Amino acid sequence: MTEAKKTYFYGRGRRKEATARVRLYAEKGQSKVNNLTLDEYFKKNELLTAKAEEPLRVSGQADKTHFEVIIEGGGLSGQADAIALGLSRALLVYDANQKLVLRKAGLLTRDPREKERKKFGLKRARKAPQFSKR
Repeated sequence: MTEAKKTYFYGRGRRKEATARVRLYAEKGQSKVNNLTLDEYFKKNELLTAKAEEPLRVSGQADKTHFEVIIEGGGLSGQADAIALGLSRALLVYDANQKLVLRKAGLLTRDPREKERKKFGLKRARKAPQFSKR
């Protein structure tokens, strides 16, 4: 027996090397990240779980909706920020009236900081080899 197609609202979030594809469902349920619950995925780190769920709390949709995320790349902190951005964008598709609330909380702005590339002749992006006078 196949499950009926559920309607969802989509949002994509990025931070550093992490990319999150978020599906927001307009019904109460268990939120999942890569088919694990939030606590299992973030290893019971309440700070990262709270960071990922912040858009739902700010908009007052925490008890009315749930989400599923497929996330790739990056570390756990960058992934939590990517989930928050993707969830914020999905909330805008779900309810455009939330834009002002999410904007004031700073949840609609993508953090542009990326790792700087290594330059030739240097050991890292900016670290030069030790200078020898003689």
